[in-house]
Amino acid sequence: MKICVFGAGAIGGYLAVELSLAGHDVCVIARGEHLSAIASKGLTLRMAGIQKTAIVCASDDPSQFGPQDYVFCTLKSHQAYTAAPSMLPLLGPDTAVVTAMNGIPWWYFYKEGSSFEGTHLSSVDPKGLQWETIGPQRAIGCVVDPACEVVEPGVIEHHEFNRFILGEPDRTKSKRVEVLSEIMRAANFDAPIRDDIRYSVWLKLWGNVCFNPISALTLATLDRITNEPSLRSLCVNCMHEAKAVSDAFGVQIDEAMIERRLAAAGRAVGHKMSMLQDFERHRTVEVGALVGAVQELARLKDVATPTIDVLLALVEEKATSEGLYERLMA
Repeated sequence: MKICVFGAGAIGGYLAVELSLAGHDVCVIARGEHLSAIASKGLTLRMAGIQKTAIVCASDDPSQFGPQDYVFCTLKSHQAYTAAPSMLPLLGPDTAVVTAMNGIPWWYFYKEGSSFEGTHLSSVDPKGLQWETIGPQRAIGCVVDPACEVVEPGVIEHHEFNRFILGEPDRTKSKRVEVLSEIMRAANFDAPIRDDIRYSVWLKLWGNVCFNPISALTLATLDRITNEPSLRSLCVNCMHEAKAVSDAFGVQIDEAMIERRLAAAGRAVGHKMSMLQDFERHRTVEVGALVGAVQELARLKDVATPTIDVLLALVEEKATSEGLYERLMA
């Protein structure tokens, strides 16, 4: 299979190494020192005391590689929005684009089954740039569980988990998603297919919508956020609000999952959320898909989200004041 990983950072690098070593024709889109290191020494993955290196074709120019069978987009949502036009050379008639990203995806209202069919969320895809450029029919949803980190240019360190949850936006079990799952399982990933990928999107987002902004605003690690009583209470409020939004769109998740999410997160001692890591490294912060989209969806259904609204306003201001907030413009 010809597979392009668009954004060979922590998650993308992990995917690229394992897929390449499983025998696939893998190319990666990267930039800067990371790209230089990959081009000269390959892409190295460290996990469970083992180090392995894959030699992959790497460039910052997608036009060098031509149409692919699968393109994994592992960029942050605002980066994916900007990069959408540059993906075109990778897209053949049957190319699938696997959105291995956090938050509400740009294709959310493709064959979603409600009166909002075809709606473009301004927080993730203003005026439908990705929708029109890539095409929602290409999208395969992917919820990312692994924790990985770029520890130096060209080197990825895997900390825990190997699950990538897959699903078609139209809830079918298509041949292409079945083949993708088989490919990923053969490359040492857990890749279950879900009938309703939006359920998995929302379940992860219940955590991201509160854990990320709280970490960025307080500098607290995940175990502190979920175990300190006042911060835990703030998380519970956010999760109840997010549940009300997902309920309004027909995605019913048992309320008991709130405590389960908090308990699981509390075991990640010393873990810094991605938003806090980005502030510390002075990188643009992913706000829209993780927090802004929840507020935007809530407005479509007239659901009140007072706690989320406050966190969004505060983290947007912090990111803006530090020059790290990239507002999407169509």
